Amino acid sequence: MNLADHPSRHRLSAALDDLNVTFRGMTAHKDENNCECHWGSAQELALLKTPDVGLEPDLLRRTWTAIDWTDHAAVLKRVLPQFAPVLVAGRADPLFGLEEAGYSFARGRWQQWPDDHAASVREFLHAWWEHSLTDPDAVVPAHQVFVLCAEASGTVGPWLAEWEKQTGNLSDLRLAEAAAEWEYELLGDSLPWHIGWYEHNEEEMRAELVAWLLGHAAMRLHASSAPAELQHRIRLLGLTGEDRYTDPYWPGHRY
Repeated sequence: MNLADHPSRHRLSAALDDLNVTFRGMTAHKDENNCECHWGSAQELALLKTPDVGLEPDLLRRTWTAIDWTDHAAVLKRVLPQFAPVLVAGRADPLFGLEEAGYSFARGRWQQWPDDHAASVREFLHAWWEHSLTDPDAVVPAHQVFVLCAEASGTVGPWLAEWEKQTGNLSDLRLAEAAAEWEYELLGDSLPWHIGWYEHNEEEMRAELVAWLLGHAAMRLHASSAPAELQHRIRLLGLTGEDRYTDPYWPGHRY
């Protein structure tokens, strides 16, 4: 992927470069340990305590998905220069969805890091999100990037606000794709991804997402001539109980 050929790629390329500069030389804590049978060997652990050494893809995946580091922030900082480009290239290979990568950011409590560290991560997430909405060659679907950003930050608000700013045809198409991806779970009164960090409020996230879909998103779907069936399914989110299930446009979902 050539990040130099599209406006949003300049921003994303700069954000990836900044992660490299900001977290260069970082290592896991010298006393960090992990279960050899569940994570990896002593030799692999030694790599995390050695700065700027590339990790094999499987080791990188095992590292960012592991939940039992004693200092997850230090481990995340160690792998971020390699982890971020892997995410952007769609090679993270999570078992379920990109929310898993969001959990890793949340566990590291990156928003509480020193200002320059937190700012570097924040810019990366926002640059990647803009890229996913505006670049026709973006590798990772926008709705997946959205889920990662929501889980990484614990909120949907900033990412929805950015979506409102991006009003082009491609951003509208990404909206229709996301709505189609999410409507089944939302009509079942569930968030369309699994909350993996205990500090995140699932119901609050769902309520804010539904309100946005019924308001701003519904208007955009109509203006962009999204499929009528999809528009009706989003409209049904504003109905509850029997009113929803007896509506003539109820899709007959079974839960």
